[in-house]
Amino acid sequence: MSKRLIQRYRDGDRMNHWFIALMFFLAALSGLAFFHPSLFFFTNLFGGGQWTRILHPFLGLLMVLGFLLFFIKIWRENLINDHDRAWMKHAGRMLQGDKAGMPPVGKYNAGQKFVFWAMALSLLVLVVTGFMFWRPWFAPFFSIPVMRIAVLLHAVSAVVLVLSVIVHVYAAIWVKGTVRAMTRGTVTENWARLNHPLWHEEMTHHKGR
Repeated sequence: MSKRLIQRYRDGDRMNHWFIALMFFLAALSGLAFFHPSLFFFTNLFGGGQWTRILHPFLGLLMVLGFLLFFIKIWRENLINDHDRAWMKHAGRMLQGDKAGMPPVGKYNAGQKFVFWAMALSLLVLVVTGFMFWRPWFAPFFSIPVMRIAVLLHAVSAVVLVLSVIVHVYAAIWVKGTVRAMTRGTVTENWARLNHPLWHEEMTHHKGR
């Protein structure tokens, strides 16, 4: 592969990405501890049940704040456009490994955009419902039936978020050369040309000006 490199993410963006990933991992483990009695042993990682209950909402809030910074920066690049609609019509080719036969896309393809919005919406529900039964600060303002609904929505959103992250990680590993973008900040020009040709054209055109 070509050794010519294109910058995909700045250092600050990558540091924020890994901060979000760390907070997600810790929030997920602490949340799972209360999801089912068989998973309560995860509380040992946080100093016991009481400390896990105290830390979980703060870990979740830090994750949301980190994602919010990311969201503000890239949400426009994740809006669905005509190129994405064409890409979705040929998504079967992608699953068969025929990347060359896929319609050209920009910095993110439709699959990545759907994962992005699934994460954003699930985090929004998580933070809103989390505040609703966060004891002792906000729970007294809501009735028991309302908090029960909030707990259910919180759990469903957590499942959606976990599944989205699994898809995100799997896709990053499956598409060779993608992990480099978040570890070194750059991708090879051949990778960009093959996976995101419109973005490649934009970046190389800009570089050549």
